Amino acid sequence: MRKISLFIAMSVDGYIAKPNDDLTFLKLVEKAGEDYGYGEFTDNIDTLIVGRRTYDYVLKNVGSSHYDNGQRDVYVLTRTERPQVGRTTFYTGDLAELVRRLKSEKGKNIYCDGGAEVINELLKFDLIDEFIISIVPVLLGSGTRLFKDDRPEQTLDFIKVKTFETGLTQLHYKRTPFI
Repeated sequence: MRKISLFIAMSVDGYIAKPNDDLTFLKLVEKAGEDYGYGEFTDNIDTLIVGRRTYDYVLKNVGSSHYDNGQRDVYVLTRTERPQVGRTTFYTGDLAELVRRLKSEKGKNIYCDGGAEVINELLKFDLIDEFIISIVPVLLGSGTRLFKDDRPEQTLDFIKVKTFETGLTQLHYKRTPFI
């Protein structure tokens, strides 16, 4: 069965974005030639799930090929129906149902790139199998929190931690299976 992985960066105080969806704090750890394992991670995925606001931000600031590179299926979660573009599907249905279907299909792993609403909905239904969380050495004080209140408690198994010259620390966990 395929797994769904979260690969995301946050501040030390738990924010994935500053107010107004501002991601400029990520520039603090930009370093030529360093991708923090992102390339290796994406080599093992062929499906991506992303919220519409995150998708729009990446589309505007990075470009459409960041997600839809012709090698993977992209599901953009939205409340507004839109026609499919390339391998990008604008999905308005039930997220848990989509993930369960995708996990049962053949293929590589599934990557959730956010945003917080999508991540917390997946957590609510215990659907994230692997967590790779990069901690950027900054305290933002406000913004969009990665983990929201009112979700079930989940136990994680430690895999590894990596530290980088830029001060970024990357934590890798997998979900503890139910006994």
